Amino acid sequence: MRIGTRSSPLALAQAKLIAQMLGTGELVPMTTAGDRGQSSADKSRWVLELEQSLRAGEIDLAVHSAKDVPGELADGLELLGSPRRARPEDVLCGAGTLADLQSGARVGTSSLRRAAQLRSIREDLEVTSVTGNVDTRLRKLHEGAVDALVLAGAGLERLGRGEEIDAVLEADRFVPSPGQGTLALEGRADDEATRAAVQAITDSETFACLLAERSLARSLQASCHTPLGAHARMLDGARLQLRAWVGLPDGSHWIADELEGAASDPRSLAAALCERLRAAGACELLAEAEEMAV
Repeated sequence: MRIGTRSSPLALAQAKLIAQMLGTGELVPMTTAGDRGQSSADKSRWVLELEQSLRAGEIDLAVHSAKDVPGELADGLELLGSPRRARPEDVLCGAGTLADLQSGARVGTSSLRRAAQLRSIREDLEVTSVTGNVDTRLRKLHEGAVDALVLAGAGLERLGRGEEIDAVLEADRFVPSPGQGTLALEGRADDEATRAAVQAITDSETFACLLAERSLARSLQASCHTPLGAHARMLDGARLQLRAWVGLPDGSHWIADELEGAASDPRSLAAALCERLRAAGACELLAEAEEMAV
């Protein structure tokens, strides 16, 4: 099986994990538009080349960080499954708690959502953009360019850098990005052999949570310019809890809500929560966020 992946250290580590789980697989690293620094209005910059290779039959499976996958996939492709989710929470590096940071402390992140959530809690912090791969961002922290970083805990642990985590930020307040901590395995809809192989390593609870989170983001028409958190968790094997957070980039206004529903129908749960958020003004808030971010 030919497994397509971005060529970043984290993406390669994730693809190797999937190959090990499958018991087979030749990694096919690629450089995406996002890796080259090309801008785009949506997340397609992280997956376009992989999807093109899938459709051309050059690879059989693409491994993505689920939070990087657009709501709409290329024609003929679909998400076939996901292994068990890793840590979904954001984590803090450089300080034991947010309260430990002095007023004016520089906190780095590459995420609009994380920046908005940080500002909504600590408007006295200086939230600054820190880009690059995980190693680059950690180096900037250690060199003193920032006082702390907020990163995805799963990425640090998959890279063997878990010792860098100083605090875990509670997912109820720092609601993660849709799919954070989850690997999305994408293939051709008519490739039954690959589908069967992926389903053998898929964790059904993780995949149900992923579908709920992605459905909510799609229903709200969220983009890279709209701070959105969506986090689902299994309650008892039959019920899902889905929590959402939407806000302005400056953290001045935000809405959060949560709802429970049948794990067997994650899309319906997402639709119901979407309606509640719309009634509370989420669409207007996201439209304002889009204007502020562009």
